[in-house]
Amino acid sequence: MKKLDQLKGQLAEGKLSRRRFMEGALALGATVVAAERMMGEALAAPKAGGSFRQGLTGGGTSDTLDPAQILDSYMINVSSGQLRNNLTEIAPDGSLRAELAESWEASDDAASWTFKIRKGVEFHNGKSMEPNDVVESFRHHMGEDTKSAAKGIVQAIKDVRIDGDNVVFELEAGNADFPYLVSDYHLNICPAKDEGGIDWESGVGTGGYALESFDPGVRTLVKRNPNYWKENAAYFDEVENLFIADVAARTNALRSQEIDSMSNLDLKTAHLLERDPNVSLLTTYGNKHTTMPMDTRAAPFDNNDVRLALKYALNRQELVDKIARGYGEIGNDHPIGPANIYRATADEIPVKAYDPEKAKFHLKQAGMDTLNVDFHVADTAFEGAIDAATLYAEHAKAAGININVVREADDGYWSNVWLVKPWAASYWGGRPTEDWMFSQVYAAGADWNEAHWEHERFNQLLLEARSELDDAKRRELYVEMQRICADEGGSVIPLFLAYTHAVSTSLGLPEQIANNWELDGHKNAERWWFA
Repeated sequence: MKKLDQLKGQLAEGKLSRRRFMEGALALGATVVAAERMMGEALAAPKAGGSFRQGLTGGGTSDTLDPAQILDSYMINVSSGQLRNNLTEIAPDGSLRAELAESWEASDDAASWTFKIRKGVEFHNGKSMEPNDVVESFRHHMGEDTKSAAKGIVQAIKDVRIDGDNVVFELEAGNADFPYLVSDYHLNICPAKDEGGIDWESGVGTGGYALESFDPGVRTLVKRNPNYWKENAAYFDEVENLFIADVAARTNALRSQEIDSMSNLDLKTAHLLERDPNVSLLTTYGNKHTTMPMDTRAAPFDNNDVRLALKYALNRQELVDKIARGYGEIGNDHPIGPANIYRATADEIPVKAYDPEKAKFHLKQAGMDTLNVDFHVADTAFEGAIDAATLYAEHAKAAGININVVREADDGYWSNVWLVKPWAASYWGGRPTEDWMFSQVYAAGADWNEAHWEHERFNQLLLEARSELDDAKRRELYVEMQRICADEGGSVIPLFLAYTHAVSTSLGLPEQIANNWELDGHKNAERWWFA
């Protein structure tokens, strides 16, 4: 028992990884249940203090504090995970819970939603949060001329107004998922200006940390908010967020203890990193998927036979084996993942096998014998993106398709390449609900419709499914939408990937890690601590 207590103490002090603790406890005769209980006890008491340094991906010099224009994981983590809050949030177990809204209720047809706004919450500048801050924060994304990336969500809102201590949203039609949608990382609550609009430029929010400095594409420093309204949260004195695009640089920084955490491992060398006694690997599985969107407005991608030829010209299993390296599964050209409840089965939508002859058939249907296309890619698009593109080009040769892999710069990729070039690599963290994913990325007119794809039947089904309250009927609608995406959509979706991280053993982590996004649902700065 003394040796077990010593192991427990070393774990609590951050001198031992959780994996090493389990190995040691089991070797000393503890059962798995007992070892897990002791591990939970050792890690159960978070401690305040310390400077947390993390190496993040998905940043760039075009990053902005405007919540409407947040593009990728770096600013999601900083804005939603540190500076600001939403009306609701996704809990680590995947359920929905209150954040700046204390509660909410819907009309019978789910077309009107009333949110009771939490009292006693202060912005970093000392201003009390009020319902008007919520209203103006949503109006920031609304209107015909909006450039907000949340347009696909807020376009269904007819009106938002104050009703006493409440904020009422009137929707174009019923939406049973609306409380989930307001947890979107663009829909942070910012302080309202006296003349209307919101103050997003200062970075002031209600979050656990206040902004100290912001150097886009380089570094963001935040300090703990001493008046944070949440109890038992935001334990670090400060958080230093470093954009480190190169995976080798991130890995070396972690191993040399220059940073305490990194996301997006080099999957080819993850097994070597696991041997480091000062590092623990952390993997979660959700709806993260890689995409290769084609601009369906432009030739040759405006021809669905060309798109199908490209879909059949890819050996997906080889990408799972050589790119994901066991940290993923085959994708089937629709975005609904294993954490979604209405995901189609392989029986409902058979997975596209690598079939060069079928690819050739579709090329002929398009009036072509061969096809030459450019594919734009950078490492920041997803882990192993350049290697995946190179493999894809090799696969496609057998179908008479020549894919010219154009390697782009990491910096500025999301503003200069994605949504700009006719065919490029991308990734999505997925969304908790089918409607959310489809509305933001596949609906006609959505700002993040990366394939610029429009399909009349799909958009009709989107509206029907959104207001359908019968679960069986709703599933039928969403399965049909997945089938349309797979067979007629503008994106090749080859892989669903795990979220991979490596953290210093000096960090304390909660027993359950969220899988709706990487980095504990991008709430790691709020939920982690130094042990």
